[in-house]
Amino acid sequence: MQAMGLAITALPAALLAALCAGVMGYAIQRGGTCTVAAVDEWIGTRKARRLLAMAEASLWVAGGLALASSIGWLPIMPATYPLSGWLLLGSVLLGLGAWINRACVFGTIARLGCGEWSYAATPVGFYVGCLSVDALFPAPAAMPLDEVSPLLQADGTVAALFVAFAAWRLLPALRRAWASRRAAPAAARQELVQRLWTPHAATAVIGVSFVSMLLLVGVWAYSDVLAQLARGMSMQLALGVLCLAALVVGALIGGRTAGRWLPVPVSAGGIARCFGGGLLMAWGSLLIPGSNDGLILVGMPLLRPYAWLAFATMCLTIGIAQLARRWVPVAKRA
Repeated sequence: MQAMGLAITALPAALLAALCAGVMGYAIQRGGTCTVAAVDEWIGTRKARRLLAMAEASLWVAGGLALASSIGWLPIMPATYPLSGWLLLGSVLLGLGAWINRACVFGTIARLGCGEWSYAATPVGFYVGCLSVDALFPAPAAMPLDEVSPLLQADGTVAALFVAFAAWRLLPALRRAWASRRAAPAAARQELVQRLWTPHAATAVIGVSFVSMLLLVGVWAYSDVLAQLARGMSMQLALGVLCLAALVVGALIGGRTAGRWLPVPVSAGGIARCFGGGLLMAWGSLLIPGSNDGLILVGMPLLRPYAWLAFATMCLTIGIAQLARRWVPVAKRA
């Protein structure tokens, strides 16, 4: 992971990783995966289906890492970071940015997959935020801690339990998928396929795809690619850009095949909102460090305390902002 660009010998792995990124984008779009939507669901209906699905994505990654560790296939894992006031500030900024944007970094990809082109301003805002964070926040660089994740210190029992969990989750889905092939007419088959893409199914695909990418090319998160572009880092930047492009293409295919392709005209207000949301999310992710894709798919599966605290604070911030927006119009009318 040290050299810049794609080495010829690594090309097959890079292409497979790009394919996995495309599958991730497809699943994000089909499952409507988004932290903002998950918090809104909890506030509006008191149902935590989407939040639990995100936790399950972490579980799939954790199980995959435990299984890879048990057979000696595990690459070098990213470091953990200490708890600090800067982490809490970053988590609040990450949550506010996602709320203003009306979508987290996952949800931005899903919105693009539906043809909401104003969300193209979100990664631009994120990029600018990465350029400007050092000038605005005099935070010391987060120093990694020399700690091994307890997940990777567990014995093979964890891997065995994960295999049992995966079978329990996959077999019913495979039976429904087989039934969709036999269903008639085509409309009924299409409806059954739509029902397969529940938030839990989507996050399972995201988790498995992420672990596959990790084993192929190392840890990858698309928010990290934008940060690397802005900060002049060279951690296989060409590979990161390739996977980012594949992620977006996968989301576009997901929107088309799900019948959700409804292009929305670009507006000045939409661009400003998405740019501002991306800017705040970038500031937050660099102060933590890690955006919600990295928290859910890396830090939380590895049982890193900083990642769990950051994600919980992000969700709490989104929830408070959502409740405040509901309360303010009532206060004005009074």
